[in-house]
Amino acid sequence: MPEAHDRPPEQFKLRLRRYNPESGEAPYWDEHTVELEPHRSVLEGVLQARDRFDGSIGIRCSCRQAICGSCGVRVNGEPALACHTHLDAALSSAPDGVIEIEPMGNMPVIKDLIVDMDAVHWKKIRRVTPWLLAKEPVPEREYLVSKEAMVDVTQSMACIQCGACVSDCLAMEVDPGFIGPAALAKAYRFVGDPRDAEQYERLNDLAQDPQGIFDCTHCFKCVEACPKDVNPMGQIMRLRRIATADQKIVDQNNGERHEAAFTGLIRGNGLLWEAELLPRSYGGNSWFGKFAPAAGKELLSSLPTIVKALLRGKVTPLGALKPHRIPSGDLKSVRAIFDKVESRDERYELNLYIVGEDETGEPVAVAAGEGTTASEPTSGPADAAPSGESIVASSPPPPDPGPPSAVGREGESEQAAPGPEDDSENEAAEGSNQ
Repeated sequence: MPEAHDRPPEQFKLRLRRYNPESGEAPYWDEHTVELEPHRSVLEGVLQARDRFDGSIGIRCSCRQAICGSCGVRVNGEPALACHTHLDAALSSAPDGVIEIEPMGNMPVIKDLIVDMDAVHWKKIRRVTPWLLAKEPVPEREYLVSKEAMVDVTQSMACIQCGACVSDCLAMEVDPGFIGPAALAKAYRFVGDPRDAEQYERLNDLAQDPQGIFDCTHCFKCVEACPKDVNPMGQIMRLRRIATADQKIVDQNNGERHEAAFTGLIRGNGLLWEAELLPRSYGGNSWFGKFAPAAGKELLSSLPTIVKALLRGKVTPLGALKPHRIPSGDLKSVRAIFDKVESRDERYELNLYIVGEDETGEPVAVAAGEGTTASEPTSGPADAAPSGESIVASSPPPPDPGPPSAVGREGESEQAAPGPEDDSENEAAEGSNQ
């Protein structure tokens, strides 16, 4: 069977979303047929259409290797890097045999497939103070940082700032002011860095902001959209856990109290008792919470929504008064899960991008979505495949992991380790994106 790159050229029909705000005309669809080998990228198809048929087609691109993040678009309604999406794969997901390409969402369109990332994406990145605020005194040569600490932030460091998660964030569609998944994933890159001196200040700022970490609706769209397995929603959840569990931040948005009410109801009943969630979030995590003045005020303001739910049958008076509850045997199992998690001396925080378990239960390094394993976590960000590629160890490391990684003031590794320049380049790329 011939290899994919040996297949002859084929014809592919592209349907491009065209729009030029300066023209005053409405957006429209434009179709072109290109001829390329099936393994060629969607970006190459658009560029061929521009070269052969219409030189006014607008698309942003640079590296063509899924590194710079410039060519983010929607292909058949899904976010993608145009340079990293093969034409044959795009055709297989096209419902009518035509590859549909349109600009990313949640950002204003400058022209055709080019969106204004400065107006939304980069503005929100700047909002989270995307640089290290070093602890004092600054060492003359380097900080000594444990390998676990640096490996922990490699997932958020893998972000290439393509904006795909911003494009598909449902929370941003409802509330454009929401800081957003890309910026909050960037925030964790510094909150999780032990060299940063203002973890509490960063977390308190993001927790108290009505459009901060508690504005995320857990829709998982950013997780699906990310081409580098950064898992922005996971980083947001980790910001919440550190803010509430470690820093004991109680926010003005009732995010911390809402989570406590939610988990309390699940632990008590095995199912969520929706009618109790709001009063417990505002009045206290008990049945008596509804009698608190703050809860009463919130219930009154929510009456129009409650009435609509009653009229549409989504809520019944009996269901509001009587809690949902699962069988006692199942409830014991649910509570056993809570007891096991809460009995741990320390919260298990290393993200799944790095750590899983092998058949013997020993920690292993795992690159998200790749399934390639090594015998233990890597020694630092220089070895951690910051672009989301496989992490591979050719042989088991010695029992003693060695001294902590030596990390310079600007993030470059000073220790003689495999590929230290990889990390310094990644940090330099981060600096150039600020």
